[in-house]
Amino acid sequence: MSSPIRPRDRDAVVQSLRAGVVPRSGQHLIQVGRTREIETLISDIERIADGGSTFRLVIGEYGAGKTFFLNLVRAVAMEKKLVVATADLNPDRRLHASGGQARSLYAELMRNISTRTKPDGGALGGIVEKFIATAKTEAKVANASTESVIRQKLEHLTELVNGFDFADVIAAYCRGFDEGNEQLKADAIRWLRGEFTTKTDARAALGVRTIVDDASVYDQLKLMGRFVRLAGFSGLLVNLDELVNLYKLANTQARNSNYEQILRILNDSLQGTAIGLGFILGGTPEFLLDTRRGLYSYSALQSRLAQNTFASGGLVDFSGPVVRLSSLTPEDFYVLLQKIRHVYALGDAATYLLPDQGIYSFMEHCSNRLGEAYFRTPRTTITSFVNMLAVLEQNPTADWKQLLGGIEVASDTGGAADLTVDDDELTSFKL
Repeated sequence: MSSPIRPRDRDAVVQSLRAGVVPRSGQHLIQVGRTREIETLISDIERIADGGSTFRLVIGEYGAGKTFFLNLVRAVAMEKKLVVATADLNPDRRLHASGGQARSLYAELMRNISTRTKPDGGALGGIVEKFIATAKTEAKVANASTESVIRQKLEHLTELVNGFDFADVIAAYCRGFDEGNEQLKADAIRWLRGEFTTKTDARAALGVRTIVDDASVYDQLKLMGRFVRLAGFSGLLVNLDELVNLYKLANTQARNSNYEQILRILNDSLQGTAIGLGFILGGTPEFLLDTRRGLYSYSALQSRLAQNTFASGGLVDFSGPVVRLSSLTPEDFYVLLQKIRHVYALGDAATYLLPDQGIYSFMEHCSNRLGEAYFRTPRTTITSFVNMLAVLEQNPTADWKQLLGGIEVASDTGGAADLTVDDDELTSFKL
């Protein structure tokens, strides 16, 4: 803990924690525990980079660490030269639908597509241009036209659904790039993002006969997984959170159709038919285990996702498709508060605003004041801790002992009703 922390990284973490949300950057600064789980997902990332495919369900209670864990894996994947597409499911974004909700999910994934050099999304145009730049270099060496090289490189994509039109769209982008036609480039990106709603508009703009619709979302992701590898990246990781929204679907047929799509993705991944493509899905135990409405209600999924019966009595098995996140221990939580204090001080131990005894006293105070709520709703505990550091920073004469004597650590009122999906925001901090 001796290396200095940049003010930008410090502010990103502190501001997120004060707002009660998971930081999008700097997660490594406050990561605690989860060593085996992270190693498992890193092995998945390496498998994707090797041209393989992976599927993981990350299962944990509200507040157990899903969102934080998914964000951390996302950051690691980008460092390993993977392209990462991220989205949260909601009533308007699903894996399968007939009213545009699946296409909406795909469009959100493409808007949020990220690389190491563009980690905040919007990287699709840069990926296409990197591919075209590579093709131009090869065309110059071979003394051939750029478009012919592009067609040759994308030829094996034509075996997939929409593969021919995918190649046509990339070629159209290349023409727009060469001719300085920004409209043509924008239309090509719109098609790749799944933003065309009618085939007529797509044909008028690009001369293609198909668009990304609800039925072709997964096929388009398989195309994109192969394409990013041709562009020089290691593969594509699709990061989906809030899968509990599928569990909440009232219509049985709509729910089962989404579970069928998950089964298709799972089968393709385990059989290795998808190249350079990985899925990591975050959900709650009831989403997985409920035999009436969860994944276990679909018998084909239940048999594939069943827990290893030999992994009991403290034994674990991370080789299956389901990764279960256990709660952090109080010792992990203590280390977490130490790391937050360290980040707040920009990595300088000499400027810590609170001694180790102060952290212990803060945890004891929260336990005495909130009781079980301290363990159930860590978001408010973390927010209160950062707020206390802010007061100590801006009031040098303040005494942390007096603050702990009078501080009120807010708790979420309303009991179990408050344990909605939103309570998964500060997930890594659940005790």
